[in-house]
Amino acid sequence: MSAPTPLQGIKVVEFTHMVMGPTVGHILAGLGAEIVRIEPIGGDRTRRLKGSGAGYFPMYNRGKSSICLDLKSADGIAVAKDLVAGADVLVENFRPGALDRLGLDYESCAEANERLIYCSEKGFLPGPYEQRTALDEVAQMMGGLAYMTGPPGKPLRAGASVIDVTGGMFGVIGILAALEERHRTGRGQKVTASLFETTIYLVGQHMAQYAVTGTPAAPMPARVSAWAIYDVFQTKDEPVFIGVVTDALWEKFCKLFGLDELWADESLRENNARVEARDRILPVIRELVATMTREEVIAKLDGSGLPFAPIGKPEDMFDDPHLAEGGLEDVTLDNGTQVRLPTIPLEMGGQRIGAPQELPKPGRDARSVLAGLGYDEDRIAALIGGGAVGESA
Repeated sequence: MSAPTPLQGIKVVEFTHMVMGPTVGHILAGLGAEIVRIEPIGGDRTRRLKGSGAGYFPMYNRGKSSICLDLKSADGIAVAKDLVAGADVLVENFRPGALDRLGLDYESCAEANERLIYCSEKGFLPGPYEQRTALDEVAQMMGGLAYMTGPPGKPLRAGASVIDVTGGMFGVIGILAALEERHRTGRGQKVTASLFETTIYLVGQHMAQYAVTGTPAAPMPARVSAWAIYDVFQTKDEPVFIGVVTDALWEKFCKLFGLDELWADESLRENNARVEARDRILPVIRELVATMTREEVIAKLDGSGLPFAPIGKPEDMFDDPHLAEGGLEDVTLDNGTQVRLPTIPLEMGGQRIGAPQELPKPGRDARSVLAGLGYDEDRIAALIGGGAVGESA
């Protein structure tokens, strides 16, 4: 069965790098849109990042076509403008003003294509910080997420590019809403999502907690949980997370693990009372769990309705039996290596989004993209020969 393609026929031009902007295009591509990714001559530098950035390009640029343009040349800009004139959506995430200086600002693009939805992924929405340069980590530090993640006095960024990715998701939401509105008005609009405000939305629960209680939220490692048992427990070998989040689950947990003495104590039947008695309850449970292997603990908990989780590492996910049922898709890297990477976590009409994908080499699709604009062979050859358009070897 072929994957759902609800955005089939939607044409997207993407001027992006790093994570936030490419995430928008990757999600739209997974939903069936046609993405033309504009890269500089020689390819986006994101392709060549090392260390923690080595996975950015293959994760967020699948399912796209690639054309390399010299946007400092008149011919390169002319091609870019022709692509925009025929597009439904433009996505960009460069510093404020970068596309404006090239004549690819929203007003100019909208004048040429009134149906265009222009999605800018920025560090900040309008305000005093608007011109600052922001990165995922900057936003996490500024917005309180790093404070909430690390132990007191030791702010710590989250272990993935959560703000870049979530900010990209908000961009997709804005694009989909703008497409729906265009059905009624016939006109596009500018959509802007941002790193800082995305962070604030994520920490909003802690802001609301302060508003309700008058007490600042403690960083997660120092928080008082809403439940008495909601923690990581060390087994004989590997740790496991266990949560007991209702009174009915407390009864089930006690019976599963033979905690007759704790269940017999009627003062512990209600959750808030158990929270008050955590210092008495937790040592008993930690001692019991430490006598078992992780697999023995999981065997008891699986199917019980109790929340639990082995502590997984990213590399473990390649062999996860659940993900093997559709959570990973085949990807051919630009060096020819075959890998499996996470697909878009959606199901539509009973079918998973995603399909086998190939990462394009820089400029791989130059000739087909230019032909799609109606350029003849002589003009295509002249653009490539003159260096305004790059073509992969």
